Parts: sequence; structure tokens; C-alpha cells
Amino acid sequence: MSDSAPLIHPTAVIDPAARLADDVRVGAFSLIGAGVEIGAGSVVGPHCSIHGPTRIGRDNRFVGHAAIGGEPQDKKYAGERTELVIGDGNVIREFVTINRGTGGGGGITTIGNDNWLLAYTHVAHDCHVGNHCVFSNNTTLAGHVSVGDWVIISGFAGAHQFCRIGDHAFLGMGALVTGDIPPFTMVGIDGHGRPRGINAEGLKRRGFDAERISAIKRAYRTLYVAGVPLAEAKQQLAEQAQHSDDVRQLLDFIEHGDRPLQR
Repeated sequence: MSDSAPLIHPTAVIDPAARLADDVRVGAFSLIGAGVEIGAGSVVGPHCSIHGPTRIGRDNRFVGHAAIGGEPQDKKYAGERTELVIGDGNVIREFVTINRGTGGGGGITTIGNDNWLLAYTHVAHDCHVGNHCVFSNNTTLAGHVSVGDWVIISGFAGAHQFCRIGDHAFLGMGALVTGDIPPFTMVGIDGHGRPRGINAEGLKRRGFDAERISAIKRAYRTLYVAGVPLAEAKQQLAEQAQHSDDVRQLLDFIEHGDRPLQR
């Protein structure tokens, strides 16, 4: 919409119980339901639907045809009050779907700040997405998936329910994840989501120096290449973590998971 266009298109439908900041723009044929809050500077493009309870922060952009805050696609959902919370500065592209949580799964789905969710991305109920992530076209997260910060997921990749994906991980195109992906890990494009080294290029772009990257590479070899049992690998990682906060982060991730690692 141009700067001269009205803030709310005359064909848009805004429920009286929705709360929009004064400068929020809403495009043609979009629906904003009851219980929706949208912060300043946000733009809702044409043909979007946003259902509540949903809280959306500042400076978000919904490009068009996005379906946000819909009921969870879970047969156990019985109409209980659940919500979706989206932070600031996110870009939500065409036909993205993000569902609210379920009563049995914590009751909330969350999206952090400064994320890019590209066309046809699906974020299911009770997922938690961090900050600065990029989900390429057709990324699919099943219910209860947790994604850290600075994660990149390539096109047509997906994660099974309850999986965790750690900070700075990279999933290749078409990767199917059925276990936890530790921080810094790169997942292959063979369709099985197997780890294939660390996301060294991404770490360099984010200011990790050679010493930090070397420590992470050593930890990765301990976990995935050395061929030792997981218990022994964790002992070695604990020793390495004494000299590296990044290795400590990786070890903490492993120790607090309920699902097996993707190996």
C-alpha cells in the first residue's frame, strides 16, 4: 500500500474487539478477529486472516494470504482458550500459516523477533521460534517444535513433533528432522536430516572467530565422528566445555532434551 492509501482498506473486516495501534495498515479483504492485538508500524497485506487470542508486536509485515492465529490442527483441542504471541520486526510472506497452542501443550505458540517466514511456511500449535531465523519456502514445523536463534531452514524441510533445533543450526533443502539438532549443526540434504558438520559459514558471518569455530568443530567430531557412546561423548564434551562457552551451550542442549539426538 502506498503512503497515500487509507490505513484500513474499506473491504477489510476488523472486529470491534480487536486492538490495533493507530498506524497499523490493513489491506483489502483481510479479516482481523476478536482478541487480536497488533503493535505500531505493522502492515497486514491483502487477503490475510488473523484470529485471536493473538498478540503481535511492532513493525511486523504480513505480505498477503497469511492465516495467522487459527485453531490448532490437533484432534485433542476442545475449544479451550489458547494464544499466539508474535514479537517485533518479523516478515511473514504469502500463505504462511501459524496456529495457536493447545491446552495440553502449554497453551501458547510463540514467534520471536526479526524472523523471516517465507511462502507456505507452516508453524503448528505449541511451537516456539526464537529470533533472527529464516524459514525458506514450504518449511513445516509439526506441533511442539522448539527452534533457537539464528536458525536457517531451507526449502521443503521439516521437523517432527517435539523436536528441538538449537541456535545457529542450518537445515538443508528437503531435510526431514525426527530428532534433536544441537546448536551450530548443519543437517544434510539427503532427506534423512543427518548431521553433516557445523554451520561454519553462518558462524563466520555472525562474528565467531577462528578459535570459537575450532572448539565447536572439535565438539562436533566428539559427538558425531569419534564413534564413542553418547555417555562417553558427553564426558569429553564436559572437559571441552571448561574452555568454551559454545561447547557448554551445546552440552546443555544435549542434557536437557527428551528426544534422542539426530545421529
